[in-house]
Amino acid sequence: MTKARIKAVIPAAGLGTRFLPATKAMPKEMLPVVDKPAIQYVVEEAVAAGIEDILVIIGRNKNAISNHFDSVPELEGKLSQKGDHSRLARVVASSDLADIHYLRQGEPKGLGHAVLRARTHVGDSSFAVLLGDDLMDERDPLLTEMIAEHERSGAAVIALMEVEPEQIHLYGTAAVDGIPEGAPDHVRHVTGLVEKPAREEAPSNLAVIGRYVLPAAVFDILERTPPGKGGEIQLTDALQELAADPDGPGVHGLIFRGRRYDTGDRLEYIKAIVQLAADRDDLGPDLRVWLKEFAEGI
Repeated sequence: MTKARIKAVIPAAGLGTRFLPATKAMPKEMLPVVDKPAIQYVVEEAVAAGIEDILVIIGRNKNAISNHFDSVPELEGKLSQKGDHSRLARVVASSDLADIHYLRQGEPKGLGHAVLRARTHVGDSSFAVLLGDDLMDERDPLLTEMIAEHERSGAAVIALMEVEPEQIHLYGTAAVDGIPEGAPDHVRHVTGLVEKPAREEAPSNLAVIGRYVLPAAVFDILERTPPGKGGEIQLTDALQELAADPDGPGVHGLIFRGRRYDTGDRLEYIKAIVQLAADRDDLGPDLRVWLKEFAEGI
């Protein structure tokens, strides 16, 4: 397997209830993070990792996502006529990022079900899954490292992040046991996974965040995985089976200590916008001055 062959799957069929009423008519994946919708950051991350074929799993009222990645000749023409080449370049760039496909999930039955819907498109190759609630800073190439570890070992690779114990109930959590042979120091052998455990029942403080590189064998497991927590087909349950298989390549967890922005929570979404804007050359200097003045006035 090479990076040129690997495809990406972006599940985007959720209802976005935490952001109502903003998401009543707008997909949560299209909520702006500074001046780009959240899902564009995710697509750009996949492209930066060498992925050219991307499948977005959508649900009802998600046409805005496909519209965003289409070309808009009338808008492009007007910008060109005005000589607004900077904005024109940004508009065109979003249309030329990758070969993007769309598939309806139908009834939302969980992340595992959304991933299973990608089977026909992905085929027998390994693939990456990127969740749109987690944005990874482009300066920290997490997905590239995950693909490299999968190519090296053949294992399913999941992204892990150390969190405070009082936050662990918000995440799927990994039980780990040492560094796999030949792996980098920040990779762990995953022996088990628990979906959103109580603090006292968590096997570690290593939370599963929204990046996966998976072998095609996970589809067979998902086919027979019954609904789990919340009545949904959980990807975590399928990964648990891969981790428990003594004859398989197993599951490796790559501990990510880079910059991650959570856009799935209202407060964290606001923080993400501020952090990303503050780091930009065009917005950061003025914003940082204003933030300091604002903070001092509270």
